[in-house]
Amino acid sequence: MSDILWQPSAERIGKTRIDAFRRFINQRHDLALDDYPSLHQWSIDQRQDFWQAIVDFFEVRFEHPPECVLREGPQMPSAEWFPGATLNFAEHLLKRRDNGVAVVAINENGQREQLTYAELAAHVAGLQQSLRAAGVGLGDRVAACMPNTWQTLVGMLATTSLGAIWSCSSPDFGTQGVIDRFGQIEPKVLITCAGYRYAGKDIDQSAKLNEILERLPSLQQLIIVPYARPEARVEDFQTPAKVALWDTFYRPGGTPEFVAVPFAHPLYILYSSGTTGVPKCIVHSTGGVLLQHAKEHGLNTDLGPGDVLFYYTTCGWMMWNWLVSALAVGASLVLYDGSPFHPGPEHLLDLVDQEAISVFGTSPKYLAALAKAGLQPRLSHDLGSLKTLLCTGSPLSPQSYDYVYRELKQELCLASMSGGTDIVSCFVIGNPLQPVRRGEMQGKSLGMAIEVWNDQGRPVIGEKGELVCTRHFPAMPIGLWNDPQQEKLRASYFSQFPGVWAQGDYAEQLAHGSWLIHGRSDAVLNPGGVRIGTAEIYRQVEKVQQVSESLAIGQQWDGDVRVVLFVRLQDGAQLDAALQEQIRQVIRANTTPRHVPAKILQVSDIPRTISGKIVELAVRNVVHGMPVKNTDALANPEALEQFRDRAELAT
Repeated sequence: MSDILWQPSAERIGKTRIDAFRRFINQRHDLALDDYPSLHQWSIDQRQDFWQAIVDFFEVRFEHPPECVLREGPQMPSAEWFPGATLNFAEHLLKRRDNGVAVVAINENGQREQLTYAELAAHVAGLQQSLRAAGVGLGDRVAACMPNTWQTLVGMLATTSLGAIWSCSSPDFGTQGVIDRFGQIEPKVLITCAGYRYAGKDIDQSAKLNEILERLPSLQQLIIVPYARPEARVEDFQTPAKVALWDTFYRPGGTPEFVAVPFAHPLYILYSSGTTGVPKCIVHSTGGVLLQHAKEHGLNTDLGPGDVLFYYTTCGWMMWNWLVSALAVGASLVLYDGSPFHPGPEHLLDLVDQEAISVFGTSPKYLAALAKAGLQPRLSHDLGSLKTLLCTGSPLSPQSYDYVYRELKQELCLASMSGGTDIVSCFVIGNPLQPVRRGEMQGKSLGMAIEVWNDQGRPVIGEKGELVCTRHFPAMPIGLWNDPQQEKLRASYFSQFPGVWAQGDYAEQLAHGSWLIHGRSDAVLNPGGVRIGTAEIYRQVEKVQQVSESLAIGQQWDGDVRVVLFVRLQDGAQLDAALQEQIRQVIRANTTPRHVPAKILQVSDIPRTISGKIVELAVRNVVHGMPVKNTDALANPEALEQFRDRAELAT
């Protein structure tokens, strides 16, 4: 059992919303649930009572009441949640109409814009009217290729207020990446920016937007936010009759109206990473997203009015959808657009003090970069407002846990989370009731019946295996786009264990309830028939000061598989024999001889998706001479070339 790094005080526990929810459940059902594990077990055993309690505790308003909480067949996927109920997503995010701050939008140059809840609603009302006049109605798709600005948020709320479906990508996708996604869903309207800014550079999008206009015949309206190109004009674009500038397309004012839709009505279309083919279009439901996010924000993250939530994300990553839902629990949002390290590595930490951020969300890569840069935020910043640090995107190393509590803040709940675009939420999550242990995720998300199964389909504790979910949950996607018989959905999530959701994560549940994620199942290494998660290797390599980041693959070799480790080194470091031996010794000492790479090779860059995840499968394909079908999903596709035809891989 790992060391406890943080233990919540009884006083803090007593003030949390999740403890209030526990007392609410005990009173309503005459129970004596006294801790998080007992509350979680009840949420699984009594799913209908649990999800009804979420509806009541968070005052979810149904325009038309449901016939029941759940109807389901004998095997997943077959659930109808709250059948007969109607509601509107945007209405719940705009419940507040006061002068409290709803959103602060900041870019890397420090420009800051702020909207109160009342002002946000006025913008939504104005845009809603103009979208309706442009022909947007129930079930239509509105797409956005936008930076993380308040305009993107207003676009989503106006779209979903009408019962239309929202789908968003980041402006750093190339033309083909945009077409691969939006071409499948045929949007009626596209909201985008004339230009954006990253790491001090202005990027003009005019040429790309003209290509998109030409290749998306479904588009009836293109709305341009000038943003980093204030000089943009309608005349800059082909077919100007279809084009309008944001400031002339609508005027803020009035009161938004809300179209009530069924609980399972499509709300969002999100996309798989698309590094092995055209991205899957994953359809999420209105009620499922609302209830799941209210639970995760209000209970597991302890957010409410007076709290300020920040998450570093682009609009093309599911964490943007997760972030903005915090409006439904009355919190304030800080949206940030730009590089997290421009003009300096302390830039985002400055925002914590500047905006009194109480919950700060980031990635393991960011925390590792702060540590490697030698930053000591506890000495340079106040951080008095900060109560929770969220982290997701990849497994967080034990060294990063040490760094957070040594150099950031000791009185802090460090919540490492794991879920995915597939469920636009979390399976494994933090909570403010339990201790934080070094290198471990705190536990299961409420209402999620997750287990680790071995290859024989049996649940195991203290062994590695597949993360599965054995019972329906409201945030399960309602389908994939253009998959009327749900054949693609079943093949994607229910083929490994029929009737059971398999997430594609290689995981481990520890005896005391904590969790470890060891990497993606499809990237698991298999030397000598022993399954090794790539994260097990990365956790050790991170200890080597000279290594900036690494990527491991299994290479077919002499009828078996050998582990090959690629490393990007800190400036000035060289991969000589001594450093190779140091890396191998660290891995061998803390894992097994099977984990030790047969080859260690230096590269100048590690390929990543646009949302920042390293792509082992793409590198594995390149090394084996196989095609990478969709390099447009990568932030740095040029990085793949250095893995091709390397002489060292043939010896």
